[in-house]
Amino acid sequence: MIIIGCDYHPGFQQIAFVDMETGELGERRLGHREEAEQFYGELKARGQAVRVGMEASGHARWFERLLSQYQFELWIGDAAAVRSKRVRKQKTDRQDAQLLLNLMLEGRFPRIWVPEADNRDLRQLLWHRHRMVQMRTRVMNQLHVLALNEGVRRKKALWRPAGRCELESLVLAPWASRRRQDLLELLDQLTGKIQELSRALEEEVEKREVARRLMTHPGVGPLTALAFELVIGTPARFRCGKQIAGYLGLAPAEESSGDRRRLGHISKQGNSLVRFLLVEAAQVSVRSQPQWRSKFFHLAMRRGRKIAKVTMARKLAVHLYWMWRKGWDYEQMKQFGPHAGEPGNRHGVQ
Repeated sequence: MIIIGCDYHPGFQQIAFVDMETGELGERRLGHREEAEQFYGELKARGQAVRVGMEASGHARWFERLLSQYQFELWIGDAAAVRSKRVRKQKTDRQDAQLLLNLMLEGRFPRIWVPEADNRDLRQLLWHRHRMVQMRTRVMNQLHVLALNEGVRRKKALWRPAGRCELESLVLAPWASRRRQDLLELLDQLTGKIQELSRALEEEVEKREVARRLMTHPGVGPLTALAFELVIGTPARFRCGKQIAGYLGLAPAEESSGDRRRLGHISKQGNSLVRFLLVEAAQVSVRSQPQWRSKFFHLAMRRGRKIAKVTMARKLAVHLYWMWRKGWDYEQMKQFGPHAGEPGNRHGVQ
Protein backbone atom coordinates (compact mmCIF):
# COMPACT_ATOMS: atom_id res chain seq x y z
CA MET A 1 0.00 0.00 0.00
CA ILE A 2 1.08 3.56 -0.72
CA ILE A 3 0.16 6.12 1.95
CA ILE A 4 -0.02 9.75 0.82
CA GLY A 5 -0.20 12.92 2.88
CA CYS A 6 -1.82 15.57 0.69
CA ASP A 7 -1.64 19.32 1.38
CA TYR A 8 -4.49 20.38 -0.91
CA HIS A 9 -4.79 23.82 -2.55
CA PRO A 10 -7.30 24.94 -5.22
CA GLY A 11 -4.59 25.11 -7.92
CA PHE A 12 -2.22 22.35 -6.84
CA GLN A 13 -1.43 19.78 -4.17
CA GLN A 14 1.82 19.03 -2.38
CA ILE A 15 2.12 15.36 -1.49
CA ALA A 16 4.47 13.25 0.63
CA PHE A 17 4.18 9.49 0.18
CA VAL A 18 5.68 6.22 1.32
CA ASP A 19 5.46 2.73 -0.18
CA MET A 20 4.81 0.43 2.78
CA GLU A 21 6.27 -2.59 0.94
CA THR A 22 9.55 -1.13 -0.28
CA GLY A 23 9.92 1.73 2.22
CA GLU A 24 10.42 4.21 -0.63
CA LEU A 25 9.76 7.84 0.30
CA GLY A 26 8.94 10.68 -2.07
CA GLU A 27 7.55 14.17 -2.50
CA ARG A 28 5.83 15.82 -5.44
CA ARG A 29 3.93 18.93 -6.37
CA LEU A 30 0.96 18.13 -8.63
CA GLY A 31 -0.90 20.77 -10.61
CA HIS A 32 -4.66 20.58 -10.95
CA ARG A 33 -6.12 18.80 -12.70
CA GLU A 34 -3.92 17.24 -15.38
CA GLU A 35 -0.84 16.32 -13.32
CA ALA A 36 -2.90 14.98 -10.42
CA GLU A 37 -5.10 12.84 -12.68
CA GLN A 38 -2.03 11.47 -14.46
CA PHE A 39 -0.23 10.63 -11.18
CA TYR A 40 -3.16 8.79 -9.59
CA GLY A 41 -4.02 7.16 -12.91
CA GLU A 42 -0.52 5.65 -13.06
CA LEU A 43 -0.92 4.28 -9.53
CA LYS A 44 -4.21 2.70 -10.56
CA ALA A 45 -2.65 1.19 -13.69
CA ARG A 46 0.06 -0.41 -11.54
CA GLY A 47 -2.60 -1.98 -9.34
CA GLN A 48 -1.42 -0.16 -6.21
CA ALA A 49 -3.58 0.15 -3.09
CA VAL A 50 -3.57 3.80 -2.06
CA ARG A 51 -4.66 5.69 1.06
CA VAL A 52 -4.74 9.49 0.88
CA GLY A 53 -5.03 11.78 3.92
CA MET A 54 -5.93 15.46 3.60
CA GLU A 55 -7.45 18.23 5.65
CA ALA A 56 -11.12 19.11 5.18
CA SER A 57 -11.51 21.46 2.23
CA GLY A 58 -14.48 23.00 0.44
CA HIS A 59 -12.94 22.88 -3.04
CA ALA A 60 -12.02 19.23 -3.53
CA ARG A 61 -15.16 17.50 -4.79
CA TRP A 62 -13.55 16.61 -8.12
CA PHE A 63 -10.55 15.13 -6.29
CA GLU A 64 -12.80 13.05 -4.04
CA ARG A 65 -14.66 11.74 -7.09
CA LEU A 66 -11.35 10.90 -8.77
CA LEU A 67 -10.14 8.82 -5.82
CA SER A 68 -13.54 7.14 -5.53
CA GLN A 69 -13.42 6.26 -9.23
CA TYR A 70 -10.02 4.61 -8.76
CA GLN A 71 -11.26 2.93 -5.54
CA PHE A 72 -8.55 4.63 -3.47
CA GLU A 73 -9.13 5.21 0.24
CA LEU A 74 -9.54 8.83 1.29
CA TRP A 75 -9.25 10.07 4.88
CA ILE A 76 -10.49 13.57 5.67
CA GLY A 77 -8.94 15.16 8.77
CA ASP A 78 -10.07 17.90 11.12
CA ALA A 79 -8.04 20.94 10.06
CA ALA A 80 -8.01 22.46 13.56
CA ALA A 81 -6.83 19.18 15.13
CA VAL A 82 -4.10 18.80 12.49
CA ARG A 83 -2.96 22.36 13.14
CA SER A 84 -2.72 21.69 16.88
CA LYS A 85 -0.31 18.80 16.25
CA ARG A 86 2.19 21.01 14.41
CA VAL A 87 5.23 21.55 16.64
CA ARG A 88 7.56 23.69 14.57
CA LYS A 89 6.98 27.40 14.15
CA GLN A 90 7.94 27.18 10.51
CA LYS A 91 5.15 26.27 8.09
CA THR A 92 5.51 25.28 4.44
CA ASP A 93 3.50 23.14 2.04
CA ARG A 94 6.14 20.41 2.15
CA GLN A 95 6.06 20.31 5.94
CA ASP A 96 2.25 20.23 5.96
CA ALA A 97 2.22 17.23 3.63
CA GLN A 98 4.90 15.50 5.71
CA LEU A 99 2.91 16.15 8.89
CA LEU A 100 -0.20 14.56 7.40
CA LEU A 101 1.83 11.54 6.33
CA ASN A 102 3.42 11.14 9.76
CA LEU A 103 0.04 11.37 11.50
CA MET A 104 -1.32 8.58 9.29
CA LEU A 105 1.72 6.37 9.87
CA GLU A 106 1.59 6.91 13.64
CA GLY A 107 -2.16 6.30 13.91
CA ARG A 108 -2.83 9.86 15.16
CA PHE A 109 -4.65 11.20 12.11
CA PRO A 110 -7.79 13.09 13.32
CA ARG A 111 -10.22 11.53 10.87
CA ILE A 112 -13.72 13.01 10.69
CA TRP A 113 -17.09 11.72 9.51
CA VAL A 114 -17.82 12.48 5.85
CA PRO A 115 -21.41 12.36 4.54
CA GLU A 116 -22.39 10.32 1.50
CA ALA A 117 -22.69 11.85 -1.97
CA ASP A 118 -26.52 11.85 -1.83
CA ASN A 119 -26.39 13.67 1.50
CA ARG A 120 -24.11 16.35 0.06
CA ASP A 121 -26.30 16.82 -2.99
CA LEU A 122 -29.41 17.33 -0.85
CA ARG A 123 -27.51 19.94 1.15
CA GLN A 124 -27.11 21.85 -2.11
CA LEU A 125 -30.91 21.95 -2.38
CA LEU A 126 -31.14 23.48 1.10
CA TRP A 127 -28.42 26.03 0.46
CA HIS A 128 -29.82 26.95 -2.97
CA ARG A 129 -33.27 27.62 -1.54
CA HIS A 130 -31.80 29.56 1.38
CA ARG A 131 -29.78 31.81 -0.95
CA MET A 132 -32.79 32.34 -3.19
CA VAL A 133 -34.85 33.46 -0.19
CA GLN A 134 -32.09 35.89 0.80
CA MET A 135 -32.03 37.33 -2.72
CA ARG A 136 -35.81 37.75 -2.68
CA THR A 137 -35.62 39.52 0.67
CA ARG A 138 -33.10 42.01 -0.74
CA VAL A 139 -35.37 42.69 -3.71
CA MET A 140 -38.39 43.20 -1.45
CA ASN A 141 -36.42 45.59 0.76
CA GLN A 142 -35.52 47.72 -2.26
CA LEU A 143 -39.16 47.88 -3.32
CA HIS A 144 -40.10 48.90 0.22
CA VAL A 145 -37.64 51.78 -0.05
CA LEU A 146 -39.20 52.92 -3.34
CA ALA A 147 -42.65 52.88 -1.73
CA LEU A 148 -41.49 54.71 1.40
CA ASN A 149 -39.92 57.45 -0.72
CA GLU A 150 -43.37 58.05 -2.20
CA GLY A 151 -45.09 58.11 1.19
CA VAL A 152 -46.52 54.58 0.97
CA ARG A 153 -46.00 52.53 4.13
CA ARG A 154 -47.79 49.19 3.95
CA LYS A 155 -45.29 46.76 5.56
CA LYS A 156 -46.38 43.17 4.74
CA ALA A 157 -49.58 44.43 3.12
CA LEU A 158 -47.45 45.74 0.26
CA TRP A 159 -47.20 42.18 -1.10
CA ARG A 160 -50.93 41.53 -1.10
CA PRO A 161 -52.83 42.13 -4.36
CA ALA A 162 -54.07 45.57 -3.30
CA GLY A 163 -50.60 46.63 -2.11
CA ARG A 164 -48.99 45.35 -5.31
CA CYS A 165 -51.44 47.34 -7.43
CA GLU A 166 -50.73 50.46 -5.37
CA LEU A 167 -46.99 49.97 -5.82
CA GLU A 168 -47.34 49.56 -9.58
CA SER A 169 -49.58 52.63 -9.86
CA LEU A 170 -47.06 55.02 -8.25
CA VAL A 171 -45.91 57.79 -10.57
CA LEU A 172 -42.10 57.70 -10.61
CA ALA A 173 -39.26 59.30 -12.53
CA PRO A 174 -38.08 57.34 -15.62
CA TRP A 175 -35.15 55.49 -14.06
CA ALA A 176 -36.96 54.90 -10.76
CA SER A 177 -39.83 53.42 -12.78
CA ARG A 178 -37.39 51.19 -14.65
CA ARG A 179 -35.91 50.06 -11.35
CA ARG A 180 -39.38 49.22 -9.99
CA GLN A 181 -40.23 47.23 -13.10
CA ASP A 182 -37.00 45.21 -13.02
CA LEU A 183 -37.31 44.52 -9.30
CA LEU A 184 -40.90 43.33 -9.65
CA GLU A 185 -39.88 41.00 -12.47
CA LEU A 186 -37.04 39.63 -10.34
CA LEU A 187 -39.43 39.19 -7.42
CA ASP A 188 -41.85 37.15 -9.52
CA GLN A 189 -39.05 34.98 -10.93
CA LEU A 190 -37.50 34.32 -7.51
CA THR A 191 -40.88 33.54 -5.96
CA GLY A 192 -41.56 30.93 -8.64
CA LYS A 193 -38.15 29.30 -8.20
CA ILE A 194 -38.49 29.25 -4.40
CA GLN A 195 -41.90 27.59 -4.64
CA GLU A 196 -40.44 24.95 -6.96
CA LEU A 197 -37.56 24.27 -4.58
CA SER A 198 -39.94 24.13 -1.61
CA ARG A 199 -42.04 21.49 -3.35
CA ALA A 200 -38.94 19.41 -4.07
CA LEU A 201 -37.90 19.75 -0.42
CA GLU A 202 -41.32 18.64 0.85
CA GLU A 203 -41.28 15.64 -1.50
CA GLU A 204 -37.90 14.61 -0.12
CA VAL A 205 -39.10 14.96 3.48
CA GLU A 206 -42.07 12.67 2.75
CA LYS A 207 -39.59 9.89 1.94
CA ARG A 208 -37.75 10.25 5.26
CA GLU A 209 -39.21 8.84 8.45
CA VAL A 210 -36.74 10.70 10.69
CA ALA A 211 -37.56 14.10 9.20
CA ARG A 212 -41.29 13.47 9.51
CA ARG A 213 -40.85 12.52 13.17
CA LEU A 214 -38.81 15.65 13.89
CA MET A 215 -41.54 17.77 12.31
CA THR A 216 -43.91 16.76 15.11
CA HIS A 217 -42.00 19.17 17.35
CA PRO A 218 -43.69 22.61 17.43
CA GLY A 219 -41.89 25.15 15.26
CA VAL A 220 -40.00 22.58 13.17
CA GLY A 221 -40.93 22.57 9.49
CA PRO A 222 -39.67 20.49 6.55
CA LEU A 223 -36.62 22.69 5.97
CA THR A 224 -35.36 22.56 9.55
CA ALA A 225 -36.10 18.85 9.95
CA LEU A 226 -34.32 17.85 6.73
CA ALA A 227 -31.34 20.12 7.41
CA PHE A 228 -30.93 18.70 10.93
CA GLU A 229 -31.06 15.12 9.65
CA LEU A 230 -28.55 15.73 6.84
CA VAL A 231 -26.00 17.58 8.97
CA ILE A 232 -26.12 15.28 12.00
CA GLY A 233 -26.09 12.16 9.82
CA THR A 234 -26.68 9.69 12.63
CA PRO A 235 -27.28 10.24 16.37
CA ALA A 236 -24.86 7.41 17.18
CA ARG A 237 -22.00 9.85 16.51
CA PHE A 238 -22.84 11.74 19.72
CA ARG A 239 -23.10 10.57 23.32
CA CYS A 240 -25.21 13.41 24.73
CA GLY A 241 -26.95 16.68 23.98
CA LYS A 242 -23.91 18.74 24.97
CA GLN A 243 -21.96 17.26 22.08
CA ILE A 244 -24.79 18.19 19.70
CA ALA A 245 -24.69 21.80 20.93
CA GLY A 246 -20.92 21.91 20.50
CA TYR A 247 -21.06 20.34 17.03
CA LEU A 248 -23.59 22.91 15.82
CA GLY A 249 -21.65 25.83 17.32
CA LEU A 250 -24.34 26.65 19.90
CA ALA A 251 -22.11 26.07 22.94
CA PRO A 252 -20.20 29.00 24.46
CA ALA A 253 -16.48 29.28 23.87
CA GLU A 254 -14.50 28.78 27.07
CA GLU A 255 -11.16 30.19 28.18
CA SER A 256 -10.56 29.04 31.74
CA SER A 257 -7.44 28.66 33.81
CA GLY A 258 -6.98 27.76 37.46
CA ASP A 259 -9.83 29.09 39.53
CA ARG A 260 -10.91 31.53 36.81
CA ARG A 261 -13.64 30.37 34.46
CA ARG A 262 -14.61 32.55 31.52
CA LEU A 263 -17.38 31.70 29.04
CA GLY A 264 -17.61 33.77 25.88
CA HIS A 265 -19.98 33.93 22.93
CA ILE A 266 -21.06 30.79 21.11
CA SER A 267 -18.31 29.17 19.07
CA LYS A 268 -20.18 29.21 15.71
CA GLN A 269 -18.02 26.29 14.59
CA GLY A 270 -20.85 24.21 13.18
CA ASN A 271 -23.06 24.42 10.12
CA SER A 272 -24.27 28.02 9.84
CA LEU A 273 -27.45 27.15 7.94
CA VAL A 274 -28.67 24.65 10.57
CA ARG A 275 -27.81 27.10 13.35
CA PHE A 276 -29.85 29.83 11.60
CA LEU A 277 -32.81 27.49 11.05
CA LEU A 278 -32.78 26.33 14.67
CA VAL A 279 -32.90 29.92 15.92
CA GLU A 280 -35.85 30.66 13.61
CA ALA A 281 -37.68 27.47 14.60
CA ALA A 282 -37.08 28.11 18.31
CA GLN A 283 -38.77 31.50 18.03
CA VAL A 284 -41.85 29.81 16.54
CA SER A 285 -41.83 27.35 19.45
CA VAL A 286 -41.64 30.25 21.91
CA ARG A 287 -44.73 31.83 20.36
CA SER A 288 -46.75 28.60 20.37
CA GLN A 289 -45.68 26.81 23.57
CA PRO A 290 -46.41 28.36 27.02
CA GLN A 291 -43.50 26.58 28.71
CA TRP A 292 -41.06 27.75 26.06
CA ARG A 293 -42.45 31.30 26.21
CA SER A 294 -42.04 31.41 29.99
CA LYS A 295 -38.46 30.14 29.76
CA PHE A 296 -37.62 32.60 26.98
CA PHE A 297 -38.87 35.71 28.78
CA HIS A 298 -37.20 34.63 32.01
CA LEU A 299 -33.87 34.39 30.16
CA ALA A 300 -34.49 37.58 28.20
CA MET A 301 -34.98 39.61 31.38
CA ARG A 302 -31.75 38.28 32.90
CA ARG A 303 -29.43 38.00 29.87
CA GLY A 304 -31.08 39.82 26.98
CA ARG A 305 -33.15 38.66 24.02
CA LYS A 306 -30.21 37.66 21.81
CA ILE A 307 -28.79 35.23 24.34
CA ALA A 308 -32.29 33.95 25.09
CA LYS A 309 -32.89 33.17 21.40
CA VAL A 310 -29.67 31.19 21.13
CA THR A 311 -30.41 29.33 24.36
CA MET A 312 -33.80 28.25 23.07
CA ALA A 313 -32.21 27.16 19.78
CA ARG A 314 -29.79 24.99 21.74
CA LYS A 315 -32.68 23.51 23.72
CA LEU A 316 -34.49 22.73 20.47
CA ALA A 317 -31.40 21.03 19.01
CA VAL A 318 -31.10 18.80 22.09
CA HIS A 319 -34.81 17.93 21.91
CA LEU A 320 -34.51 16.93 18.25
CA TYR A 321 -31.42 14.85 19.01
CA TRP A 322 -33.17 12.83 21.72
CA MET A 323 -36.32 12.43 19.62
CA TRP A 324 -34.17 10.99 16.85
CA ARG A 325 -32.03 8.83 19.11
CA LYS A 326 -34.97 7.36 21.06
CA GLY A 327 -37.32 7.12 18.08
CA TRP A 328 -39.88 9.39 19.79
CA ASP A 329 -42.32 11.88 18.37
CA TYR A 330 -43.02 15.10 20.28
CA GLU A 331 -45.81 13.64 22.41
CA GLN A 332 -43.54 10.80 23.54
CA MET A 333 -40.82 13.37 24.18
CA LYS A 334 -43.10 15.21 26.58
CA GLN A 335 -44.11 11.98 28.33
CA PHE A 336 -40.73 10.32 28.75
CA GLY A 337 -38.27 13.19 28.22
CA PRO A 338 -36.64 15.52 30.76
CA HIS A 339 -39.99 16.58 32.29
CA ALA A 340 -41.12 13.03 33.12
CA GLY A 341 -42.20 12.75 36.75
CA GLU A 342 -42.78 16.46 37.25
CA PRO A 343 -46.06 17.63 38.83
CA GLY A 344 -48.77 17.50 36.22
CA ASN A 345 -46.99 14.87 34.12
CA ARG A 346 -48.31 11.45 35.06
CA HIS A 347 -45.97 9.65 32.67
CA GLY A 348 -42.44 8.46 33.28
CA VAL A 349 -40.95 8.29 36.78
CA GLN A 350 -43.49 8.79 39.57
